[in-house]
Amino acid sequence: MDMRFESNMPSSQHRHFNTLLNNLKTSAQHGSPLEYEHLYLVDNFYTDSAGAGDSREKVRVTRDEKTSTVVQCVKKIRLGDLNIHSPKRAADWRVSVNLEVPVPHPLGTPSYSRRKDRMRYTHEEFVIDLTQVTTQPNPNAPPQQTHELELEIARPELLLATAAKRNDVSVSELERSAFDELIRAFVNNARILVRNSLDTW
Repeated sequence: MDMRFESNMPSSQHRHFNTLLNNLKTSAQHGSPLEYEHLYLVDNFYTDSAGAGDSREKVRVTRDEKTSTVVQCVKKIRLGDLNIHSPKRAADWRVSVNLEVPVPHPLGTPSYSRRKDRMRYTHEEFVIDLTQVTTQPNPNAPPQQTHELELEIARPELLLATAAKRNDVSVSELERSAFDELIRAFVNNARILVRNSLDTW
């Protein structure tokens, strides 16, 4: 059977998660607050001139839509994916490990662009991005929209630092276990989001 993972969900599911996260933000009275930010971004993609043939990587330049300020200019390198099927839940999920390497702003004309209307929720060491992505394959085609939910570790440097101490006998047990605890919390957050998805897809 030919199957693939699709990073998309219906607009009704998007609204559901938006309502769920907003309720968590307004009802939180104890512990760390859930911070919120609404971002309007434009991604322009350029072909990396250092590549060759079909192996060329894309450089992504992200700008603030309102100010045109460059927010990020990176080459994304995908290291691996783990697709997880949840047969008793309405949603499946994927764990992706990527490198985002800062690069100089490329020259020339972008080959592809997309607009992102993103609601960002930050809690402790994790970021939840709820994004409506608008693309237009060509000038004569109607715009296409997808809806995505991403959970990320907020500080990659923390992930690397805790991983480096995982088997270091010269540090405390607390420091050695910090990486496993971070990953456990990440997976638990992902499972909670999946568990709270709408039953109708």
